Amino acid sequence: MNVEELLRDALREQAAEQPSAGPGFADRVLAVRRRRRTRRLAAVAAATTAVVAVAVAVPLLDSGKSDVRPSGVVQRNGITGHPDQSPPRQLIAAGQTALAAYYTWRTVPQTDDKGIGVRTYRLLDPGTGTYVKDSRWSFVAVAPGLRTAAVLEQTLPVRRIGLLDLATRKVERWIPVEHGVGGLAFSYDGTRLLATTYGDNPDVRAKVDNLKGGLEWGPAFATSTRTGFYDIDVTSGKGAWTGVASDRATPTRGDFSYSRTGGQVYAQVIGSRDGMQQFYDLDGGRIAAPADERYLRTDVDARLSPNGRLAALGLTKEVAPGKSYSSIRDPRTGKEITKVRGGHLLAWADDRRLVAWERASGLDEPYRARLVLVTIGSDKIVPLSGVQKQMYDYLKAWQPVFARR
Repeated sequence: MNVEELLRDALREQAAEQPSAGPGFADRVLAVRRRRRTRRLAAVAAATTAVVAVAVAVPLLDSGKSDVRPSGVVQRNGITGHPDQSPPRQLIAAGQTALAAYYTWRTVPQTDDKGIGVRTYRLLDPGTGTYVKDSRWSFVAVAPGLRTAAVLEQTLPVRRIGLLDLATRKVERWIPVEHGVGGLAFSYDGTRLLATTYGDNPDVRAKVDNLKGGLEWGPAFATSTRTGFYDIDVTSGKGAWTGVASDRATPTRGDFSYSRTGGQVYAQVIGSRDGMQQFYDLDGGRIAAPADERYLRTDVDARLSPNGRLAALGLTKEVAPGKSYSSIRDPRTGKEITKVRGGHLLAWADDRRLVAWERASGLDEPYRARLVLVTIGSDKIVPLSGVQKQMYDYLKAWQPVFARR
């Protein structure tokens, strides 16, 4: 079977399958706790339609020969983009995924050589389709459906987890915990919440060499205080804590995430030979990666396609500004099936399209990029955001948070 047949077979099989739980499942199980939901959903739908009815197309930095510029931000293929906005002010979405939030960093000095990194979030308001600043939270994870977010207060680690209604901006429920929590992640279906616990703030910063003859704030290393994780049922708020000891391979922030099935968890490790990830069972024991996730990497956010048949891997080729390629592989064998446009694959829009960062600067210039939609089997891209001019300056760059809608 050749490359084209492998790709065609992988993409067509999705039609014969049905997912176990669709996007928004977590919100449906929480529906009994919401008031006047039907009225609010109707208002949200009307307001969102009004907000995203007009798009702004702008000139691009390259020749534009391979670009598809949206004439309207809502199209038949479900694309909503604002290529004139960086950071974005209005909804960015494509297919099953949406930019649910983004954040910027600042460092609060504690001593001359130690500081704490603090995030400032902009969360999607589903009623207006805009991103609204909310500085109450040190960490935010958004559930599938874009209605509920799990939030942590300032300052980390904290002893309770909030479930925030994104429409009202009110915390519907607090989940108390005995071990301090510093990171959050929802399961793929949104019914469970994984909370990583720490003995101290995982966002500690240190003065590091900026390679220009001076010092600047940067992530600290070899100082992890991670202690384990909670596996929490979202509906009941109940869950058990599992201790997982840190070692020299544990990053300062070493948050756990669920595997696709939710039967295991994984976290980034330093110096790993198997893709920078280590898997654990729910009792905290180290285990081999699941068969369909063993070739994935923690530094490529997109990971598995919705149908689980394709794996997003890293940058393989950069031929010119605005023209990079990343690898799409068979998740079980690790063999490359094809390449797709995009320098950093962030999220799957569906089983053929992904949201990615794409370079918008010269190869000999400081790296700048914009969010684009790329398609397997096509060289065309759709710009979704304006150009991010400070990609590698964590104090100035905005960091996207995607969720299924």
